[in-house]
Amino acid sequence: MPYMLDGRQLRVGRPFKTSDGVSYSQLWSTQLTAEEKTAIGITYEADPAPFDSLYYTSPNTPRDVDEIKPILIKQQKDTAASMLYKTDWYVTRKAETDTAIPSAVTTFRAAVRTACTAREGEITAAANTAALETLMNTAPGQSGALTQWPEE
Repeated sequence: MPYMLDGRQLRVGRPFKTSDGVSYSQLWSTQLTAEEKTAIGITYEADPAPFDSLYYTSPNTPRDVDEIKPILIKQQKDTAASMLYKTDWYVTRKAETDTAIPSAVTTFRAAVRTACTAREGEITAAANTAALETLMNTAPGQSGALTQWPEE
């Protein structure tokens, strides 16, 4: 984050003037000691803590869980659609030529729809933003993780 003086940002490598007219060269950041910077009134503002903007509006302010759930449910539907897309041609071929869909394909497509429904239910059941974030960020196969997608 930046160095600040009287509410304005000081850029390292650029000269500046104080409100009382004292000029400092572009080397101020390396030539002035921490004590001299403090005496002038220069402060350093640390970078804010990183946060996931899907779940939070600021580091300690969670979004409303009901605002996030539709976004995550749509992501699940999109993932399912992407997985089903690869085998859609079997369904089209069945409709057009009455050629049977292989049972492995039918089983896979049913498993994708089942997993999507389960994942949507798990998202819907999250009580608050923290629980939803934990659910979404728990590694597959770990306790508390979302239902896994089927293997192709």
